[in-house]
Parts: sequence; structure tokens; C-alpha cells
Amino acid sequence: MKLHILGIAGTFMGGVAALARELGHQVEGSDQAVYPPMSTQLEQLGIALRQGYDPSNISADCDDVVVGNALSRGNPAVEAVLDAGRRYISGAQWLAEQVLPRREVIAVAGTHGKTTTSTILTYLLQAAGAEPGFLIGGVAEDFGVSARVGTGRAFVVEADEYDTAFFDKRSKFVHYRPRIAILNNLEFDHADIFPDVAAIQRQFHHLVRTVPGSGRLIVNGEDARLAEVLAMGCWTPVDTFGLDAAQAVAGPVHGDRGDAAGDAGAAFTWTARLLAEDGSAFVVIHRGVELGEVRWPLLGRHNVMNALASLAAVAAAGHDVAAILPALADFRSVKRRMELVGTHDGITVYDDFAHHPTAIATTLAGLRAKVGGARIVVAMEPRSNSMRLGAHAEALAPSLADADAVVFLHRPELAWDGGKVVAALRGDGIAVPDADALIDALRARAAAGDHVVFMSNGGFDGAPRRFLQALQTSR
Repeated sequence: MKLHILGIAGTFMGGVAALARELGHQVEGSDQAVYPPMSTQLEQLGIALRQGYDPSNISADCDDVVVGNALSRGNPAVEAVLDAGRRYISGAQWLAEQVLPRREVIAVAGTHGKTTTSTILTYLLQAAGAEPGFLIGGVAEDFGVSARVGTGRAFVVEADEYDTAFFDKRSKFVHYRPRIAILNNLEFDHADIFPDVAAIQRQFHHLVRTVPGSGRLIVNGEDARLAEVLAMGCWTPVDTFGLDAAQAVAGPVHGDRGDAAGDAGAAFTWTARLLAEDGSAFVVIHRGVELGEVRWPLLGRHNVMNALASLAAVAAAGHDVAAILPALADFRSVKRRMELVGTHDGITVYDDFAHHPTAIATTLAGLRAKVGGARIVVAMEPRSNSMRLGAHAEALAPSLADADAVVFLHRPELAWDGGKVVAALRGDGIAVPDADALIDALRARAAAGDHVVFMSNGGFDGAPRRFLQALQTSR
């Protein structure tokens, strides 16, 4: 079968392309914005990429057109597909029909940490000998790809709450029918499609409804909004994870009627004792029993939480957690998750995907715990739909509290005043109109010993590597 994938350079659709190619399909695709790491993965797979959504980019002999959720009615390629009466399908439905049947699906949902948690989980299952398949919203350093079919029964899928396609406004994750589901956290996001957090909670409960009674829910026991989701009805045994017992919230237990019950101070099923403030070392505890220590390269409390969720899911899948804990010492995470771009003249440069205030704050807190009093300089691009709409504008400056200096990319099309964010910053701040000005501003501010973090969920005009190159040619 020959497929054309519209929106192929997106992290999810690029993974669909990789799976389709591995299954023996002919694959081509088009997109408006093509940038690494997904463009690099597709090129290495030999998948033809066409720039833009001109209808002529879709070969006449394609059997199916797989449509990404970035495309809406009015898009010329979408209109051409509809007018011609061609067969089309969403990426999530294609995955559900072509890859997931007869697999033990483990879905990872949450506002934050989906990609990192999915990658940790896949890595641990591989360490356990499970040979899992996976589709992750980023390129895993340890696997070199964002998706593979796998030869084992387990399949890990990053389960996004964003809508499925222009013709299917349900969250993508309702297509996956997992046996094990991680609910990592829940905050307001995706302001372009959700009016409030309650609307997101309803979608999460749709996911909960699809997990069988013989399966398992792995739930952040510190998250009150997730507790509210489960209080809507729960028909599956629940394991909780968390670090701070004082933050434990009421959570459900499995019951014949699916009713929720629990004690606010109840211990988490899975927790950790930090051995290092920066989260680089911790002891894993299951139901009060210490299973072993983890010393790994990741930083931050949030990544310890991601690890706990992954370990709980590995145990639910029937594997010995204690036996595979040592494997985390060699875990290399995901591209663009505090990815070290390089160092020059004592200036360390990172590329990070964080684009929600909570993710920004937790990422910088982890770095601050590691570097102590060294200066942290952040290059920030508010690119997500929620950011561009201003949904997180008031929370942005507080989220950057651990930064000593911020260069804020305020593109002319941004609909709100970034100057207010800059004015509210704790440290030095400046707004610039484009990536060239951003790089110039960073060069003027960065000095030996500084840690420069680029934060955007887009291509950022290649700014992280351009900045490093500028340092290398000028110093």
C-alpha cells in the first residue's frame, strides 16, 4: 500500500511514517515546516518529503491519505482530497487499526512529561528483554528513532489529549485502548481547542473508560485534577506515584461499581527518596519496600516522577523492577529534552522542548539544583498555540524565576505584549523580534561559566546550533 502523510514532519505523524515504512508500505509526505530531529529521521528512512500543501504533492497512485491534526478545512491539500473523494484516515486511527491490534498497549498521558516518560518506559522494557514497539513524540537517543514496530507484545504509545483530525475532534488517546495507562499530570493547555480544564478532564475520563478491569492505571497521586477525573468513575485497579506525602490527594481504589474512595494521607504505591537535590540520584520504594538506587544523567524532581511512573508500568506489565533499575544509569533521554548542544569557551548550550510554564519552571529548577550559583540564561520562544493565544502569559515570568537572564523572542505576529513578561522577570530580560536579534543578544550577555537554555516546541529557526556556531567562530 502507498500512503501520503499530510503533516509528516510533526513528531506524531513522523512516527506513523516510520511505522508504516517498517511494515512494508510505500510512504511519502508533505508538510509546511520541516526541521530536525524529525526531518533527519525521515531522511534517514528514505521517505520523500515535499514542502507545502500543494495538492500536486500527493501522488495520484496513493491508496490512502493520512491526515495530521495540524490541517484544517480550507487547507488546499485537504480540500483536494475531499473533492476527489480519496480515502483518508487520521494518524491515530491508522495506528489503532494497523499496529495496535493484539498488542499490550501501554499509553502515557499527561500535560507534561509524556515524551520523556514514554522513552524511559520503552528503555526499561527493552532492558527487561521485552523488545517493545513504540511511538514517542520525539527521537529517543537510545533508539535513534521515534517509532518502531517491535517484536514483543508490548507497545508503548505517547497518548496525546490533543484532537485527532479536522474530522475527528476526540482526543487522539481514545483510539489506543490501552491495558495499562499512565496519567502523569493534568493542567490547562491547548487553549485553541479546550475552553477550560474541565473539558480536558472529560477527555482524560474518556481514556480511563477504555482501560479494562484486568489492566492498570498508574496515576500521579499528587495531582488533584487527576483525582477529580477518577472520581467520575474508575473500573480499573490504580497504582499511585509521588514524592511528597504531604501533597497526596484522595485517589480511587478498585471497586465493583467503579466508585472512588481513598484517604488523603494515604501512602503512594510508588515513591522515591532523593539522594541528590537535583534528582540525579534516588532510592525507589514500592509499598514501603526499598527496591534499589538509581543514579542517572537526568535532572529534576519532575524526571524522578517520570521514572516512578515508568517503573510502575513496567511492574504492571509483569517485569522485575529491581533487576532493571541499574539500566537507568546509561539512559540517554530524548533529543530536545535538555539536550546538550555543545560547549565553547566555558558556555554550555542546551536545546529544550519546554513550552508550558510548569514544564519551564521544573526544567530550570532541575538545572539550578545542578549548577548551583552559575548563571542560567534562557532564550524563550512562545510558540505553542496556547502560548500564542496568551493563555499562559501571566504565568510565564514566574516560571522563569531560576533564570538570571532571559532573551524573549517576541515575533511581530504574537498577539499579546511580551514586554509585560520581560518587565516582570526576576533577572535581566530583553525582547527581540527575530532569531538573528536573539542570537546577537545572547552573544552580548553570555560569558564563561554560563548555561544557555533554548526553550521552544518548534524549530526556533535553528537558533541553538546557530548560537553555538557563532560562539565558535567569534571567540
